[in-house]
Order: sequence, then C-alpha cells, then structure tokens
Amino acid sequence: MKNDPMGFYSRYNIFLLPILLLILTSACGRVQDAGSIDLDAWKNDRMGCKGLRLQHVDELREIKNTFLAATNQELLKTFGRPDRVELADRSQSFFIYFLEPAEECGEGTKKEPLKVLFRMNAINKVSEVTVTTLNP
Repeated sequence: MKNDPMGFYSRYNIFLLPILLLILTSACGRVQDAGSIDLDAWKNDRMGCKGLRLQHVDELREIKNTFLAATNQELLKTFGRPDRVELADRSQSFFIYFLEPAEECGEGTKKEPLKVLFRMNAINKVSEVTVTTLNP
C-alpha cells in the first residue's frame, strides 16, 4: 500500500460508499402511507379481538392497492407482526391480519372473520391485497 491519495482504496471508496448507503437504507424498510388508519391501535389489536381494526375497513379497501410492491419489511413496519402467516406454492406466502375477532379471541362464532390478506411473491413483495372472509 502506497500513500498515494488516489490509490486503489481511495478510488473505490468514492463508488462504494453511496452503494453501501443505498443497501443499508433499503434493507430496513419504511413505514407505508396508511391514510387515516390508526397504526398504533391496529398494532395493539392482535387477532382483531378488540374490534379496533374493523373501524378502518372502508379506508383499507380504498387504499389497499397502494401496498402493491411493498416489501415484507415495509408491511411489518407499517402494520406490525401479522396475525397469521400461511405458505403457498411457488415460494409465495400470505400475511393475514384479522379485522374481526378471530377464533383465538374466544368469542365462539362459527363464521369466518373478515381479514386482509397480503399475498407475498417469491421475492417478498406484495403482489395482491384482498379484504375477505375466505381463507387463502
């Protein structure tokens, strides 16, 4: 190693630093715009037991397509940990958030609760958002 100011390491640091910063900032994910949905209340309503998420179902239906191409990390930052994750074929998965109380809430209802399904593709990006009572 010489003390050359434009030596090997100096020349490549100019190019590597911006790339490294881009990788670090994109890997963490960011909170997505959720409109007027109270995200703190959403995160505190696990399995939809408190009914707080159901108050935002109309807003969610209006803005659901804004989450297309969001990463799984961005969903986690925005809505918190999903109530359920189900694996599908071709390396796809579903992030499921219950809007109505799930059976784990102990309310004993026989009907399927309303939920929002985020279909994640093989590269962990949202490819479909559905508000439904059907299971994936």
